[in-house]
Formats: sequence, C-alpha cells, structure tokens
Amino acid sequence: MKVLQLTSDWKWTGPAEPMLRLACGLEERGHAVQLACPEAPGSRRDGVAARARAAGVDLVLELEPRRGVHPWRDRRDAKRLRQLLRQGGYDVVHTWHTRDHVLALRTRRGLGTRVVRSWRSAAPVAARPWNRWLFGPGSDGVWCVSPASAARNAFLRGGRPIAGGFGAVDLDRFRPQPARPEVRESLGLAPDDGVVGIVARVQRHRRFDLLLEAARRLCDRDAAARVLVVGRGTHRDEVARAPAASLGLASRMLFSGYRREDYGDVLRTMDVFTLLVPGSDGSCRAVLEAAACGIPAVVTRRGALPEIVVDGETGCVVDEDPDALAGAWQDLLRDRRRRRSLGDAAARRARTLFCPERLADDVEALYVRVLEGAG
Repeated sequence: MKVLQLTSDWKWTGPAEPMLRLACGLEERGHAVQLACPEAPGSRRDGVAARARAAGVDLVLELEPRRGVHPWRDRRDAKRLRQLLRQGGYDVVHTWHTRDHVLALRTRRGLGTRVVRSWRSAAPVAARPWNRWLFGPGSDGVWCVSPASAARNAFLRGGRPIAGGFGAVDLDRFRPQPARPEVRESLGLAPDDGVVGIVARVQRHRRFDLLLEAARRLCDRDAAARVLVVGRGTHRDEVARAPAASLGLASRMLFSGYRREDYGDVLRTMDVFTLLVPGSDGSCRAVLEAAACGIPAVVTRRGALPEIVVDGETGCVVDEDPDALAGAWQDLLRDRRRRRSLGDAAARRARTLFCPERLADDVEALYVRVLEGAG
C-alpha cells in the first residue's frame, strides 16, 4: 500500500520519533511511505524533516509550520495537499495532530484515500461534539498509544476500526550493557553511588515537586543515593535546581541537561529509572528505552505507565506519594539481585513488545482493516 505520514509540527518532540520509526518499519515491510511536514524555521536544523531525510524517508510536501485549525489561513496548504493526494494515489493518510487531520479531510474528498488519526495520549479523548465527530465519523481509523487507551476510546468509534499498541525503540542502540566508568565520572558520580534517573523535560506538570520531596526522603535514608535528571526546560532553575538546593539536595541531584550522541551511555548509568507523568509523547519512549537497556523502572499510575511497566515483574508501580516513591527506589538500590531480575525481565519484554517490527505489524493490521472496510 502507499501511505502518507502527515504532521504539522516541525519539532523533533512528542510523536515525531514514533512516526518516523513507524514509517521506516512500514517501508521495511514493502510499503511505500512518504512524509509531508514543515521544515525547521530559520537556522534550526534538528527537526522532523532533517531526521526523516537522514533516515531515508521521502519528504514530498513542505507544510507551513502552524498550529490550530484556521480554514482561511490554511487554504494554501490545503490546495497543495489536494494536488499531492490526487497525483500520488495514496491509500492511507496517517495524521498526528488536529490541524493535519482537518487538512486531510478537506482535501481527500472524491479520491478514495482513507484517513487514520493517531491519538498520542493515554487519556480518553474529551467527549466534546467536535471530538466526537473528528475521532468518530471523521476518521477511518484511530491508532492509540496503548491497548487500554484504544479500549477507553472505543465508545467514539461506533464499531469503526480502532487499535492501540506500545511504541518502539532502536533495540540495537538501547541494549543491556554495563555503564561506562568514564561517563559516570563525567556526570559527577562516584563508583559506589546508587543512581535513580529520570528523563523528562523539566516542567511543573511533570511533578518535579513530587520527585524532589521523594529524593529528599531517599537521600536522608541512603548516603550513597543520587538522583540524575536528564532533560532541558526553560524554567529548569525555578522548577528543579533552586528547590533542590533549598531542600539540601544540591550535591545529591545531578542535572545533565539534554543529551543526544551519548544519551544511551548516560541512560545506562542509572540503576533505577523513574517517570512520574508522561509528556507530549504518550508512548513514554524514555521508559521503553530504559527497559530495553535492562533498567527496572519505578512509575506512577499516570497514562500508559502501568501498562508499560509490569508491577513486580519489570519494575514497580506506586501511588503519587513521596514515601511510596522513595521506598520503591530504596528497595531496588539496596537489592542488587532483585534489581537485576526486574531489569532482565524488562529487557526481554522490550525485545518482544517494544520493537519496531511489532509496531509496524500492528499499525499495518489497522490500515488493512480500514481499507477492507472502505472496500
């Protein structure tokens, strides 16, 4: 089949990597997959378009880098997309945001192209009239970030195709192997430090208040415990650094910033991974990457986290309570054998459920259902 991946966001964030990994997986299965997206503005280079070219995905249409639905302002993109769909003979247009979803619906009339929408949150779609139409009759198929998310949103579909599955990671890049001593040293970690790590944009809604309070309780109990924060954020000092210092954690919490080339090595310095609130990527990609590396995770019950981490088997699922969080961290840092057992199980599960082949297979099955229903 011929598929167009359509996104109005130029940034390499949120659903961008799952979209590109899906495109590559579908191409490996013999499908023709192309991409329409905006270029990065100005001198910025690390956007979806640049990453797609590097991965060998064909970029066939440059959209305007805009957000929101504005029918009059979007008329130029709609006209160009209509021409592309007419000439390209696409079977499916897979959309990732509301703006590109509406563009696809505006332009596919009379062409037989089916429209599939990704819902990037594990939370139910808000049951407003506009959403009821957009995710109901306005979509030929809906793809969700987890099986439970698909079940929660099935009420909108009225029997129309909907499916959900976990994200995918590069299992060659993220594989179990020992942490490199020089990387630990560069982060300010001593050989005997026990490291709890989080990969997240430093924002208030990611519950850094909870992280800090739990870190204080952990560090009061364990002199060798350290908390490593990997990620950037415009208000990082205000949200995390200054509060950490006020709690007496200035030497116990380490902020590595955003990492790219050595990200896998930095991830492997963690003995325990943690995530409290999913970000714009509801597939919680960082948790999948940690699992693939064989790192057990301690997570809350937010979003798809309780589906990704199997409580007592690949990690721990706890309430949003600082004592519960600190206790779970401490138990794993103290018990090397249990930590290894949970990490090994997480890596095995990742090889089965978080592989690109599984993602491509599941989404392809949704496309087939959509096209069979159209037929």
